[in-house]
Amino acid sequence: MRFTTSIHTHRLAPLAAVATGALLVLFSARPAAAQDWQLGAVLDVAASSRALALGQREQGLALGHSDVTARGGLGSLFGAQVTVAAHQHDGKVEAELEEAWLETRTLPFGLQARFGRFASQIGAINAQHPHADDFVERPLLYRAFLGSHWFDDGLRLNWTAPTPIYLMLGAEVFRGRQLIPEAESSRSPGAIALSLKTGADIGRSHSWQVGAAWVDNRRVAAHDHEEEHEEEHGEEEHEEHEEEGHDHHDHAHGAEYSGGRMWLLDATWKWAPDGNNRERQLRVTAEFARITDLGEHATGGDRHQAAALSVVWRFDPAWEVGVRTDWLRVRMPHEDHFHDGRLREHAVMLAWKPTHGQTLRLQATTQRNAEGIEDAQRRSVQLQYVLSFGAHGAHTF
Repeated sequence: MRFTTSIHTHRLAPLAAVATGALLVLFSARPAAAQDWQLGAVLDVAASSRALALGQREQGLALGHSDVTARGGLGSLFGAQVTVAAHQHDGKVEAELEEAWLETRTLPFGLQARFGRFASQIGAINAQHPHADDFVERPLLYRAFLGSHWFDDGLRLNWTAPTPIYLMLGAEVFRGRQLIPEAESSRSPGAIALSLKTGADIGRSHSWQVGAAWVDNRRVAAHDHEEEHEEEHGEEEHEEHEEEGHDHHDHAHGAEYSGGRMWLLDATWKWAPDGNNRERQLRVTAEFARITDLGEHATGGDRHQAAALSVVWRFDPAWEVGVRTDWLRVRMPHEDHFHDGRLREHAVMLAWKPTHGQTLRLQATTQRNAEGIEDAQRRSVQLQYVLSFGAHGAHTF
């Protein structure tokens, strides 16, 4: 197999470019402020017996979500992070700028702002890098609706309430490029996300967190324009347009199923004896998502839905076992009507973590009850190895 590396510089949009430029200027102008900067790297490789439908892992030995990160402070006012990530796609290793953001440290009234390129905070795990997940592949919900890991160029404003329990309200404004990556045009901004997270501890052994999010996807899919264009000008001109290198689906690693509105709910409960989660811990997470406003010919009953339930048990400081079940139901457009699509997936995994920076995970996954989804009804066994060096971002709750 031949491996090549391609840096997608066209994905470095204005917001990320400005954030990176500001970081470099401040870093060079104030070297003393850069003393607390830390570097980290993560290598993620996996061997898969088969590629799963809607999956991010290729068959055979392949590079997963690996990255190099630099993060730290810019004086007392800002924190910053830059992450370059690499993964394997269609036999090639592709690299791109995944994060480049500035974040305030001193805003009053519990406010915090972030600007640049970063991952949206919707859902239970989208904000964390995929190599920090409990399973080799993310749930169908993320793979189908968010391109597995939705990071984008935009602005975030969060408010943390001064209450006894944790309560955070957030608003994010994005380009929305991964929600419909092959979009031919979009209003500005392309996507708006509102989120709420709340949680608390119950005694020393229990903790919980609940989240809710709403996403307004304002982008227009390219295939809508292509259909209109083909009706007016015929197929030949469209084919010539693709032959000239303008195929909108090149490098479209984003959401497979999109719509105008998305609602997400997530809930997590954790138990650890006396709060000592290093020795033993039980984690239970449930998520649900619904997408409506699917297109011109959609009715009120046409919607995408997905749910996931996972249970992970750390029974020894170095060992974890987990199970996950999730389902996906979608409506796929075909001319002036929609077809049903559905898929169920079950996974069981065993992870060995000999050190804080190493994970060796064995996972078996079964897909069943498939309809209308390409390459479904599969079984796959995957062996994943994750090795971390230096500093790396904190996990989500």
